[in-house]
Order: sequence, then structure tokens, then C-alpha cells
Amino acid sequence: MTSKEKVAALREEMQKNNVDAFIVYSADPHMSEYLPEEWQERAWLSGFLGSAGFVVVTKDKAGLWTDGRYFTQAAIELDGSGIDLFKDGIEGTPNYIDWIISEIPAGGKVAVNAVAASNANWELLSQKFNSKNITLTDIPLLKEVWKERGTPSANPIFVHPVERAGKSVTDKLAAIRQKMEEQEATVHIISSLDDVAWTLNLRGSDVQSNPVFLGYIVITKNDAVLFTGLEKLEVAARKQMDDSFVKMMPYEEFYNYLKVFKNEKVLVSPNSNQQIFETLKADNQFIKAPVPGNLMKAQKNETELEGFRTVMVRDGVAMVKFLYWLTHNAGKEAMNEYSIGEKLRGFRAEGENFVGESFGSIVGYKDNGAIMHYSAKKEGSKEVTNAETILVDSGGQYLEGTTDITRTFALGTPSEEFKRNSTLVLQGLIRLSMVKFPKGTKGVHLDAIARLPLWMEGKDFNHGTGHGVGSFMNVHEGPQNIRKDLNPQDLLPGMVLSNEPGYYLEGHYGIRHENLIAVKEAEKTIHGTFYEFETLTFCPFFKDDVVKEILSEKEIAWLNDYHKTCEEKIAPYLEGEVKEWFLQLVSPL
Repeated sequence: MTSKEKVAALREEMQKNNVDAFIVYSADPHMSEYLPEEWQERAWLSGFLGSAGFVVVTKDKAGLWTDGRYFTQAAIELDGSGIDLFKDGIEGTPNYIDWIISEIPAGGKVAVNAVAASNANWELLSQKFNSKNITLTDIPLLKEVWKERGTPSANPIFVHPVERAGKSVTDKLAAIRQKMEEQEATVHIISSLDDVAWTLNLRGSDVQSNPVFLGYIVITKNDAVLFTGLEKLEVAARKQMDDSFVKMMPYEEFYNYLKVFKNEKVLVSPNSNQQIFETLKADNQFIKAPVPGNLMKAQKNETELEGFRTVMVRDGVAMVKFLYWLTHNAGKEAMNEYSIGEKLRGFRAEGENFVGESFGSIVGYKDNGAIMHYSAKKEGSKEVTNAETILVDSGGQYLEGTTDITRTFALGTPSEEFKRNSTLVLQGLIRLSMVKFPKGTKGVHLDAIARLPLWMEGKDFNHGTGHGVGSFMNVHEGPQNIRKDLNPQDLLPGMVLSNEPGYYLEGHYGIRHENLIAVKEAEKTIHGTFYEFETLTFCPFFKDDVVKEILSEKEIAWLNDYHKTCEEKIAPYLEGEVKEWFLQLVSPL
């Protein structure tokens, strides 16, 4: 079925149920960013494969809302689907709820699947629809349309040992219970998959590139219960649960179990699915607040930080070997964007404790580099030669940690325009790397530092500057970030983030430079406590693409010091021509 045919089939189900509009969020029951195959409803319906965006279908119109990372990609993938692209965050783009209200009759009916919609979204919809006499209802219409959807994986759930986690399950549960007590909660529900995995020091592979598994946790004063596929738990994982006094029940029993609670104060994130709230709301009170473990998870302990430092050397060695191969073979042997991504994965796989990629590699040659989250297909991806520019954004999952790195460079002779823009982007990365900031600073306060070199020339990029990164966990992690949007979360010691300014000239090229950085204490002065960033990533930049005159003396010194550190960390693992080339790459600017 084409997307147009799928939308038509959905409309037939809407008519049978007297539904005027149906919303398909990009979500699973755990509100994940990256979804198990069987929950990729929006991608299946629309053909748009980005990680963010949702579709609204009415009787005669359909629209997809997504953010700036995906404007170019979405326009391509929606072509011929009959689904219009709405560019979220752009002036003139209507809010999707207001658009629904304008498109359906007064007294109309809007449906969503409550198990794949957050409580926060449900409440917002209810509030706006009530004022217009529009009914919001839970009807999983796609169940009748997408009949060939997959089934949950049977992949094993295994132990993430305390030697790598740095904190035991028992200690984590005790810390969470303390936060429950502070908020006067008697029951706490954890539904986000990375928080489930972190809390119990377990990992899995139910979601591509994310070492998580389908599961829920319910915590009370005396009990903790894990709901998951029991047959998937390895023997050591079962023993760890027993030793930590965590009961185990089948995944399917979760909602039945919730029905036993009466007169409880339930601490649950408003980003949990609405079905949880529907099940509990008649007889209990809600304390809607972030999962306490989420912030604990974000502040990496010293064991986790040391894991990052270890894998960054290993990942840097793989990257240098890959960059040597690419720069010396492009134009000499047949290759395309897809095969280059596979080759990079092969270099990483040579490293100790490599589990897999932390996301699908983004290899964008020439104008495809301007598609921010471009995904090269096995068939039909662009041939790559020793000309023009290429953007490579990739990462690895290792047992000790997670990596995410982007390098953009010229495979041929770069234009002066490209070199200038690449230098401005690198200058933004360097300035953010060098910054010192007082305790209480939020990501939004630092975002402009990375953008300022571009802003001064009337340029910008349409994505965040930095996202949180997990420890052998999801490559995108909250609650911290660095972006234009106001996020109330302070940047705190131990938080790991990306530092990835960019510049994109549609139809020509894209530029992004990215390292991972960790917040650490710098000093205490009469003005308070100040923090700074430790750069975790070790991989050189291409000096031939740098316009030295743009950089200040301090910025040049930072780049030279960074390259010297790369040399110290990586050179011992290289030999022969690769090492000679690398030493030239890291020589002073």
C-alpha cells in the first residue's frame, strides 16, 4: 500500500467510528523517541522516517508537523502521499490543535490511541477541544488498518554490572524512594525505557541502536515490580532482580496490576501514556512530576564518566582509521553514502566491547549534507568521489559508554565559501568548549555562544546545539540540553551533552562539527561556583578547511591543544601510513 492508500483506509475506519480527525503521534506506550518496529505507526502511514513529527488526518485533509531538522527530508518523503508538510516553529505555521479545530465541525469528534499519546498532550487537547464542544476519545484506529505490523522482539535482557554503572540497583531504588517520600508519593510508575533500564542496571535491544527493553516499573514503599517479557531475562538478570528485591511480572499484566491501587498518591511523569492515567484516575491522586531517576541518570557518576573517556579513545581510533580510508580511497574505488556508513561500522566493530551503532549513521555527500538527519538508503544512495564535501554523523554503543561525533570535510578542493562557513561552525564549537559559567546556568544561556559567529554574518542553524547523552544508553537523553528553547533544567556536574553547531545551504552542502562534552566544576570564587566543560571526544578536525584568520589566538590555541590531546590519546594505537597521516592532521595550525 502507498501512503495515499493507507490514509484512505484510515479514513474508512474514521467514517465507521464517526471520527472527524485522527492524530497519529510518533510514540509507543513508553513515549520513546526511537520506536520498536511494531510501534512505528506514523512512519508506516506517512512514509516520513524522521524521529520527530506527527500526522493529523481529517475527512479530506492530512498534515504532518515536524521540526527544522527534518524540513528538507520530510518534503521529499511526503511527496505524493497527499499529506501536507507543516513546518513547526516557523512563523505562519498553525498550531496543530488550532488547525484541527478550524477543519472539523463544532461538536465534532477527534480520536487518538491513548496508549500511544502522552498525558501532557491529552490534557492539552482536552482543554482546547472542550471550549469548542469537540469530543476527544480513545480509539486505536490503526489496529484495523496496519494489519501486518511486527511483534515485540524476543531479544535477551542482560545485566549492566555495577562495575560499569557505578551504583547498585538497591542504592538507586533507595534514592528514588527518598524522592517519593519528599513528594509524599505512595506509588511511583516508571514507563520511559531508558529510566527503566537505568534504574535496574539492565540493558536490552528491543529498540534499534538503543540498549533498552520494553518494560515498566512500579515502586511502592516496600515493593518494586518489573513488568517485562520474563522469558527474555537472562539468568544473571533474574538473579540481580532477586538480589535487589525486585519482583518480576509479565509485561501484559501491567494495567491489571494498576487496577489494585486505591487511595494512593501516584508519582508519574506527565509524559507517560494516557492509558496509565485512565486506569488509575477513578480511585487515586496524581503527583505529576518528572521521574526522579531521570535527573539522577543525567548526572553521570565518576565510574560512568571514566567509561566515556575509555570508549572515546577506542571510538577515536576507529574514526581516524575510517577517515584515512575515506580520504585516500574516494575517487579510486566505487563507494556510496550507504556503503561508507557500513564501512565506518566495520571500523568500530573492531573495537573491544562494541555492541552496535548508537543511531543510524548520517552520511550526506554534497547537497545531501544539508538534510540534517539524512538517512542513506541501501538502494539508490549517492555515489561518492574525491570531489565536493561530505558530512558524517555517527556513534557507537559500547559496554562502557555511548559515542556521538560529527565531522564535515572536503574530499576535493573546498570552495572559499565552504571553508569560511566551516570555520564559523568550528569557531562556535570551540567557543562553547572554552566557556566558563556560574552554577544555575541553563542550556539556553549558552546556546548563543555557539551561534554567535554565524549570527554575526546573518546565518543560523535550525536545530539544537546540544542534547544529553546516556551511558551505554540512548544517544538522546534529557532533561538537559543546549538550545534556543527555554528549558528550566540547570546544567549540573556529570551531565554529558553534545556540542554540535552547524550550517546548511540547501541544494549545496551541510556542515556540522560535533564533540561530546561533560559538565565539571571549574572553581569557586567570591561570585560563587563556576562550571566548565571537559571535552570527551578525541578525533581531529581537518585543518585544510580552516580559515585561520577567522579564529582568535585563544581559539587557535584551543584547537592546537585539542589536537595535541588527540595525538597523545590515539597515536599509540596507530601505525604505518595511517599514523603518519594522522600526525600531519594533528600538527599545529
